Amino acid sequence: MSVSDRTLCQILLDTQTIAVVGHSDKPTRVSYQIAQFLRQAGYRVIPVNPQIREIEGATCYASLREIPERVDLVNVFRRSEFLAEIIEEAIAINAATVWAQLGIQDEAAAQTARKAGVNAIMNACIKIEYQRLGVQKR
Repeated sequence: MSVSDRTLCQILLDTQTIAVVGHSDKPTRVSYQIAQFLRQAGYRVIPVNPQIREIEGATCYASLREIPERVDLVNVFRRSEFLAEIIEEAIAINAATVWAQLGIQDEAAAQTARKAGVNAIMNACIKIEYQRLGVQKR
């Protein structure tokens, strides 16, 4: 990660709405568990998965472009080869940050995001960083 702890902390404090791309509806999946943690931490979480219509009463969107409200941060649970496309969508919807979970990275896509003024965090778990930094969202 090329983002300082101070910047990470500020991103986590400033963020209100998080779109979780690749959000599963299965409680045993990491994407589901991280999304639940983010909800409990006080974020509005919007699921994005074209295979699912609804997760826990929330509409699940097929793509970022379908979300009818502002998204501050896009949290990605898709394989690295999908990052470039997801970042293009994140830029199109004016998201401030794209956060790719552990094991997910594409430096060329991250550079595209940064050139567009979008924070790009790669290969990092948002929950681990939230806890490590001692962020208190509420």
